[in-house]
Amino acid sequence: MDSLLNEARPPVFCPGCSHERITHTLDKAFRQMGLTGERICMVSDIGCSGLFDTFFHTHALHGLHGRALTYAAGLKLARPELTVVVTMGDGGQGIGGAHLLAACRRNLNLTLLVLNNFNFGMTGGQYSATTPPGAAVGSGFLNQLERPLDVCEVAKAAGAPYGVRCSAYRNDLPDVIQRAIEFKGFAVVDIWGICPGRFSKRNRLTPKAIEESVGRLAPAEGLIAANQRREFGEHYRELAAAQRAVPPPLAVTPRFAPVSAVRQEVLLLGSAGQRILTAGELLCLAGLYAGLKATQKNDYDITVLRGPSISELVLSPEAIGYTGMSQPTVVVALGPEGVARRRKIFETLTAASVVIQAAGVEIPAGAARIHRVDFKAQGFKPQDWALASLGVLAKLNVVIRPEMLEAALAARLKGEVLSGALDTVRRVAPGDWAAA
Repeated sequence: MDSLLNEARPPVFCPGCSHERITHTLDKAFRQMGLTGERICMVSDIGCSGLFDTFFHTHALHGLHGRALTYAAGLKLARPELTVVVTMGDGGQGIGGAHLLAACRRNLNLTLLVLNNFNFGMTGGQYSATTPPGAAVGSGFLNQLERPLDVCEVAKAAGAPYGVRCSAYRNDLPDVIQRAIEFKGFAVVDIWGICPGRFSKRNRLTPKAIEESVGRLAPAEGLIAANQRREFGEHYRELAAAQRAVPPPLAVTPRFAPVSAVRQEVLLLGSAGQRILTAGELLCLAGLYAGLKATQKNDYDITVLRGPSISELVLSPEAIGYTGMSQPTVVVALGPEGVARRRKIFETLTAASVVIQAAGVEIPAGAARIHRVDFKAQGFKPQDWALASLGVLAKLNVVIRPEMLEAALAARLKGEVLSGALDTVRRVAPGDWAAA
């Protein structure tokens, strides 16, 4: 097999860096396995180990620091036929520790090479999650306060079925990496090496010292018997295939002409419990029945029974690239909390804007046309005001028509709930325009 190394982008590590040795060792492992570039995906993040994706003629993904395993998981699930190898430094491993735990628990067929040189070598030699307490580093005494992480012991405790701890100077390292790649499941190889540009300037460290340090720890040489189980992707696909088929999404066939041929923006302002979000969904559905594109963006507090409830709706005959609004066509003011949250929007309204104002709800002064409706006097409970306001819009022929709204209700609701909703939108009186 020919080398997969990129001749146009040779390794650029400091002289004596163990990362360069690992680069050539990984290439040798690929050649021993007979793998071609289109069958491999290298995934990396930030730091010196993050350069690996540029050194090989393979598929590659370069991402954020500590997140490489998350990208690799998605790639492996989407393209299970690929050999996915992740390179990560001890810095990225510490930053993305939760992702390492998830990968160990999940057991996707991925190979993680941790290029462990005990510091953040690229950014100044600061201490990392694996820095020994007695080491001199570029971040003062902080490493003296923490216990270094044992990558293999953590991986074992989290459920990894395969783990190796070794020196970057081990003679059979290509075979070590090959066995890890060939293992069907999540394999972790914690490779200890030297950072001559940062760490070994302050700390005496040699290949022999690394071998001795690795030898003093409990051996980690491959299979972890207690964690053997089926590979996640294969098992997932088997279980997923046995599930009941998901019904197709609701198809909406346009049946009516839209009220307007231009983009319409509607802002529903209410309080928790007024079913503002449901009304927004119904308005979007009504727009779909007229062949319009529709988006809904909601805003509400984490509390359930108090606070503002807001829904921003866009209906447009054209594709909607931006869902935000600065000057809505229609504002429906149903609750003081929602009005207070969007108080400044009233300053932007013009004489072409319409405000549906529920009686008893104060709104800021502005140039918009005001249409006041006394929902309480008409016998509607506050939780029905949002739906009734859609009935008002339909009867005023603003944004939607009655037939569009009733089609949306029939698609969304059933039985007595549908009957009650139809009664609300048909019975509501549209109110009166306020005097200019």
